[in-house]
Amino acid sequence: MKQKITFLFLLITAFVSAQISYKGFIDKYPIEFVSDIYSDGQGTAIYAYSNFDIPIVLNANLNGKTLIFTEKDKSGKETAKLSFENYSVENDQLNGVWKDLNSGKELRVSLTKEFDLSSNTGEEWTEREILQPVSLKDKYFKLIISKEKESSYFGVSGVKIIEKKTDKLIQKVDLQCQLWGLYNLNIGDYNFDGFEEFSVFESSYAGPNTSRIYFLFNPKTGKYFESSFSGTSLEFDSKTKRIYEHNQCCAGRSVERTEYKVVNNKMVVIKKTCMEYDEKTQDYKNIKCD
Repeated sequence: MKQKITFLFLLITAFVSAQISYKGFIDKYPIEFVSDIYSDGQGTAIYAYSNFDIPIVLNANLNGKTLIFTEKDKSGKETAKLSFENYSVENDQLNGVWKDLNSGKELRVSLTKEFDLSSNTGEEWTEREILQPVSLKDKYFKLIISKEKESSYFGVSGVKIIEKKTDKLIQKVDLQCQLWGLYNLNIGDYNFDGFEEFSVFESSYAGPNTSRIYFLFNPKTGKYFESSFSGTSLEFDSKTKRIYEHNQCCAGRSVERTEYKVVNNKMVVIKKTCMEYDEKTQDYKNIKCD
């Protein structure tokens, strides 16, 4: 039922019209900063202090030429703001202010552009790295982006798993996936063995259908390996230790739902339900699965 409408390793340039990576400082503290601002002035950003490597997610709002990033705590309360006057995606330097909203304390922010993914010079490049918004207790992730020569398209060619504080490279995995803004990586316990693992956005399909590549943790080696887990829009329930797949096509008129259990790091089908929308009853009815 998958109807792929995008190609692996591709991304329409307009989607990331202002996805830019910077390095710089908040006061004397070195940071890494990546932003993704859409044409309507809304967007997101991620930054991390280089001494800690804990990613912090920001909401962005561009009002005229003033760009404001808002930091929130786990409860959703605004805790800090980063403000930049006279902002432009063309600027190689950004100078602004970080303000603690509780104490009112202000620190200077200075950023230097490293690269802009919207820049299309026809050149080929590899190994451009984007900080990801999720991390593990002692590890953080960087997405590796590559672009083919004489092409306006680029995509995810790998992931680096790096030790926090020391910046030691623990592992690198090679991929061919679609870039999906700043949120390509998720973390979770996908085989319900008590270890945190990660997945990478792979591609989008017709309607809401998406796929991901799932990496599991091997406690004996301390490394991650690509699993055989496969399916559309998978959801993982840690309480029931079940995986649920939701697949739909034809503008939602046809729906498949599949329940899996995990046996020896493989997905085993428990139950599959297929439904089709009935115009007469204005509701879904069960049908035989192919």
